[in-house]
Amino acid sequence: ISDISKPFLNELLGTVAVITSDGRMIVGTLKGFDQTINLILDESHERVFSSSQGVEQVVLGLYIVRGDNVAVIGEIDEETDSALDLGNIRAEPLNSVVH
Repeated sequence: ISDISKPFLNELLGTVAVITSDGRMIVGTLKGFDQTINLILDESHERVFSSSQGVEQVVLGLYIVRGDNVAVIGEIDEETDSALDLGNIRAEPLNSVVH
């Protein structure tokens, strides 16, 4: 983990969205991480996007995301997020990251 990433991740101990390199979006409470950016998420769920129906939320609970599978991590504004009507959001699923 770079010296630049450490302060950023320390500030994110709260609700985050993680986009994985296989195109999944996982939302949960960041409880911890290590030097290889393995993430521990609590109260997590995966948001499954579809162009034909609303966003499905699959409960995962306590979940570990391997650092080599993390593409993007960002803080969630809980007030804005709770105001979203996920049942009416339609979107194509993300593709996997290609190197």
